[in-house]
Amino acid sequence: MHYLLFYEVVADYAERRTPFRAEHLALARAAHQRGELVLGGAFADPIDGAVLLFVGHSPTVAEKFAAADPYVRNGLVTKWRVRAWGTVVGDGAQVQVPP
Repeated sequence: MHYLLFYEVVADYAERRTPFRAEHLALARAAHQRGELVLGGAFADPIDGAVLLFVGHSPTVAEKFAAADPYVRNGLVTKWRVRAWGTVVGDGAQVQVPP
């Protein structure tokens, strides 16, 4: 199953993330190498949130990522939530539907 991790962030997120960016990206790259994180990134124009796409058997993988993320731990993320996403079309779709 796919899981979307949504971040809501502080108004000056782009500036405030700089001291934590290397640690955040290392965490994300490690999750990607383990096959947990498929894609992730901040919204553009304006940079007012982010979404990360995870794959797993439960939302736990996304929840653990958020708990360990320096952006969350240091107050740049004001709210986060995980939603199951039933993907049915495209490479890596997780839900099988009849043709």
